[in-house]
Order: sequence, then C-alpha cells, then structure tokens
Amino acid sequence: MSYRVGFDVGGTFTDFVLQSSTGELHTAKRLTTYPDPSEACLAGLDELMERAGVPWTQLTQAVHGTTLGSNIVIERKAQGIGLLTTRGFRDVLIIGREKRYQVYDLQIEKPAPLIPRRMIAEVRERVLADGSIRDPLDEEDARRAIRALAARGVTTLGICLLHAYRNPAHERRLAALVAEVAPEIAVTLSHEVSPTFREYERTSTTVVNAYVMSAVREYLQSLQAAMRERGYRGRLFVMQSSGGVATADAMERYPVRMIESGPAAGALMAAVYGELTGHKDLIAFDMGGTTAKLCLVENGRPGTTTAFELHRVNNAPGSGLPMNIQAIDLVEIGAGGGSIARARLGVIAVGPESASSTPGPVCYGRGGHEPTVTDANLVLGYLNPAYFAGGTMKLDVGAATRAIDQKLARPLGLEVEEAAWGIHTIVNTNMELATRVVSIERGRDPRDLTFVAFGGSGPVHGCRLAQALGIPRVILPAAAGVTAAIGLLAAEVKFDVARTFVARLDTLDPATVSAMYDDMAAQALDVVRQSAVTAQLTVVRSADARYVGQGYELTVPVPGGRLDAAALAAVRTRFDEIYAARYGYSSPGEPVEIVTWKLSAVGGTPRVNLAKAATAGTRDPRKGERPAYFPERGGFVDTPLYDRYLLTAGASIVGPAIVEERESTTVLPPGAAATVDAYANLIVRLPVAGTPDEPVLELIR
Repeated sequence: MSYRVGFDVGGTFTDFVLQSSTGELHTAKRLTTYPDPSEACLAGLDELMERAGVPWTQLTQAVHGTTLGSNIVIERKAQGIGLLTTRGFRDVLIIGREKRYQVYDLQIEKPAPLIPRRMIAEVRERVLADGSIRDPLDEEDARRAIRALAARGVTTLGICLLHAYRNPAHERRLAALVAEVAPEIAVTLSHEVSPTFREYERTSTTVVNAYVMSAVREYLQSLQAAMRERGYRGRLFVMQSSGGVATADAMERYPVRMIESGPAAGALMAAVYGELTGHKDLIAFDMGGTTAKLCLVENGRPGTTTAFELHRVNNAPGSGLPMNIQAIDLVEIGAGGGSIARARLGVIAVGPESASSTPGPVCYGRGGHEPTVTDANLVLGYLNPAYFAGGTMKLDVGAATRAIDQKLARPLGLEVEEAAWGIHTIVNTNMELATRVVSIERGRDPRDLTFVAFGGSGPVHGCRLAQALGIPRVILPAAAGVTAAIGLLAAEVKFDVARTFVARLDTLDPATVSAMYDDMAAQALDVVRQSAVTAQLTVVRSADARYVGQGYELTVPVPGGRLDAAALAAVRTRFDEIYAARYGYSSPGEPVEIVTWKLSAVGGTPRVNLAKAATAGTRDPRKGERPAYFPERGGFVDTPLYDRYLLTAGASIVGPAIVEERESTTVLPPGAAATVDAYANLIVRLPVAGTPDEPVLELIR
C-alpha cells in the first residue's frame, strides 16, 4: 500500500489529507504556527501518519501549498534585497504606471516599492528592443555598483536590465561579476524569472522573486530535511499559482511562481467536483479563517491570468504589486472566520484585518479580544462549541457573547444576536461583491452557474451567499474544510515558460517562432523531468494577441507541431472568436500581432480516487437539535443537527438544518433542500425567485 499526502498552510489553519492507493482519505486540521509555519506542518503530519497507522517510508509523494511567499511580501518582512538595473531606470518601481486605480479618489496611494531607492543601483549598458547592443556593459562600473550594494547589506540581488528578455547577455555577465566580486550574494535574473516585455511589471516580478527567495529556500530546505529524518524518501512538490506542481528545488529558484500556492489548489478541486456532478461552469468559493477566495471555472477549467497582482486595494486593478506569472485568476478578500468586526461611524464593518491563529477569535481562548466572524457564527448557534475542528478545540460561547456585546451591541444599541447577525450579513455582502467580480465582470450571469463552497467557513456562508446572487444550486463537497489540501493531490506536474517577441501574424516567419518554441519546450521539459514523472509528457502552447495598436492582449491557443501558414491562420481565426466572446464584436479585417508566446510542459494529471458514500446505514444521522438564528423564522429556532458521516447516498435534508463534520459545518437556511450524492457531497437546491423547477439532484451515474 502506498500513500500520498497534501498539506496546505493557511492564515489560520493548516490542512492535511492522506490518501491511500485505494482512495481512502484521512484528514486533519491544525492551527498555523507563527513565525515558522513548518512547525504546524510537521506536527500535523506526524499526528496524521500515526493516527492512520502509516509509516513515513510508505509515503510516495508529498505536495505542499503555502502562503509563505505572499505573507512575506504583504508584511514586508524581508531585508537585504537589492536591484541592479540599466542606467536611467532606477525609478521604474517608484514611477510604476500612470493610470490611477481610482480615478476620482484624490487620496489614493500607489503601492510602495518593496525595496528602498538606496538599495537600487545602475550600470552603464543598453540593449535595444530588437536585441541589438547599443552600449556594451561597462564592467568596471558594474563592479563598483555591486561593491556598493554589498556594503549596504544586500544579500539577495535582482538584476533587471532594459530589454533583457530579447538579449540576456548583459544580465548573464552581471551574474558572473556578482559571483566574482560578492559571491555571498544570491542572484535572480529577470530573463529567467519573467522574459516578457513591460518594464515595470518585469522589474516588479524580478524584485518579488528576489524578495522571497532566501526565506523560501530556507523554509523548503528545512522542511525537506525534517521529512527525510522521519523516513520520507520521495520528492517534496509545491503547488504553483498556475495550478500545477513542481519540485521544491525548482521553487527555490522561482519562488515568485508559488505566491498564490494554496488558493490555486482549491479552485482545481472545485473543478473536479463540478465534473463529477455534471456542472462544468461554476464559481469556486473558498472561505477559510483569514480570507475568502473566488474563481470562475468555465468548461471545467479555472480561468488563468498572466497579469497577477498581489494585495489589491478593494480588488481594484492596478492597485497591487504586479507580477508577470501564470496564475489561476482568483479574487481574494479579507473575509474569513477570523475577520475582525468593529463599530465604525455607527455601522458594523468586517475585515479585512484578521485575528489569524494568533491570538485568534475570542472564542478560541488564546488571547483574542476583538469579535470575529467565527464568534458571531458561534453566538448564532451555527457552530458546535464542543465539536469545532472535530472536537480538538473547545469554543467559549460566553466569551464570544461578551465581546460582541461590549464592542458592537452596546455601542450600536443592538441586541447581541442582532449584532452577531449583522456581522454574518456584512461579511456575506463583502463576499457577494467579490463574487460579482468573478462572474458578472467576466461576462457571466451568476444565475447560470453552480456554486461550490468549501473551506473551513465556506459551508457556513455558502448557501446564504448563493441566495443573494440568485444562484439556484450549491455543491458542498465532502471534507469541505480540507478541499484545498485534497486539490494538491489532483494537480498536474507543470512548468510554464513565456517569451516576448512582438510580430504581426501576416508578416511572421513561422520558422523563427518554431525555433523559439523548441527552445522554450526544452527549458520547460527539463524542469518537469526533474520531478521524476513517469507519465507521458505533453506540451501546450498559447500566445497573447491583440489588434495592432491596442495596449492589452487576449490569450489564444497555438496548434502543436511545426508552425506554418495554416497554423497561423488558425491562430488568427481563434483570436477573432475569443475577442468577440469577450467584447461582443471582432474586426476580421484588422491586422493582429502576437506579443508574448507561451508554453506549458505537463507531466500528466493524477487521479484523486474519492471514496463513495455508503448506500445504506444502520444509525440515525440526526444527532439532536440546537437553537440557531434564522431571521425569516423570527430568530432562534430549534434546528435539527446531522452527522455528515452517517448520511448515506440519496439521503435528503430540508432546511433549516445544520450538518456537522470534523473540518467544517454546513448551514442550510429555511427552504433549502439538500441531497447526498454518490460521493457524499451535499447538492443543495435553493429557493431562488424566478428560477424554473428542476430536480434537486442529478445523481452520479
């Protein structure tokens, strides 16, 4: 018997899933530890392996998702980071883009650069946009700049020269000079991290890679060493923002690719559940303890982007730190179980600040004193104080009640339950706005989609959120609290490469692009082969295209094999189709140019064998009643409680009801009708006005 394990570090909880080759799942949750999240990872893995009776030597694969990189950037923790750039371009990060992300707000502040100006040095050199060298690299000037940065305490250096994506010769020579003059400095090169145009975005990507490189390397090396000491002999894989996994060794070189590591796995698994239930167009909703993540899945595939921004302000494009990386197109907001609620200007405001795992919500009894969403859900009767996280944590209802009373109810003249319901409603409203971003702003009517809710807090809020959006069907996966960790085991080994080469389709030489694709494929396949993949490797190609004169692009597929005139004509036709689908029209007579050519090497998609629900049971799944707050029923009502592990395939539940499991709790509002499918998922039909009658459940065939 062989086993695979996935473990995902979140802001509040770290989730674990152990799966046998026969499909049996063992799950666990543990509070995330700060400042070193690997402590919770190792302790949780030890406990999980021991509880399952599995020795470390039987573990064949470990896949890790972590928010370490994004936390380092958001919290500005790194030190000793420098940048070396072309003379005259020292202020690229400070200037950024001219566009204001809020046109009429005169008080907005652009994101501050990750590194101060004194840690940025210039060198004399100049490469032109066509790759030709106008000014050779002045090596003596470069040595002086490197020594000056070393004297200022630089330990990790990003090198980003003008147009290095077309000709990286000067960047490579600078790396050799750093090794000669200051060998203790780690180097990251822009043409390796982001060989694409747009100077601000490429520089930002290079700096982020340098900013997190040392911390990620130390973290991953320490984690791998500790796992080897326990007997693990396989490779450690890390989830990338793109939804593919790569070895930890590769991520030590390209840590910017794992900035959104954990959330990507949740979106992938939501797509799997959609395929199982026959709903390939859906919204993935992952609400944990710190944030809520949403993603549009169309035709069974999560949307992706190459213009990723970290730490946006109110989800406004252009307000975050940009990175030219392939990433699943997520909207992430500060709305989770730990989101802090405060009275502001006479109303309730929730988030984006979070109590995290330390000190945590007031009810955790770990020193928290400000009420959170979890405290409100506990006061409303939605959570079982004796069975939180499977009974591993006991929640203090009295402390949560007092905190809400003192901080919100009394200042606002409300009853405690009204204040708690206000917290619950406000956080739902915040998430509703984010859901509209990934649906309506992507050209999709949410009422035509299915809602997949997971994460520790997702099933508590999922049905109410779907109702507000007019979505008639909700899928609540089994083991919803650890869905992202399960998704780690469903991810394919993958590595993405992109290169900028601007050319019009009607004048393009196919042989030139074919040769470039061959070189890109060699680079990507080399990384994937290091993962010891036994499945057949595949290569997927695409390109970012636009009408000549436009400033933004759409991604279109590029046929495999050698490119010729027919293949380029197919690219043009597909671009017009995609453009029309996005904007409602196209211009077939206008010339089209390709800006960036992209390629993904894929090492096969593993199959997650989900266990099926029992078809018959001898024990009653109903486990009693508990007062829970439903305003449409007048307040607190005695609500039936169900043990999710005793629900059999085909079983039906009508709300109001509460379904409890180890990792999360499902709240079914009045009128909701849920049925258990063949894989123990709850398929919920909501009473949404204006929707046609349809079966509550389409059972898995």
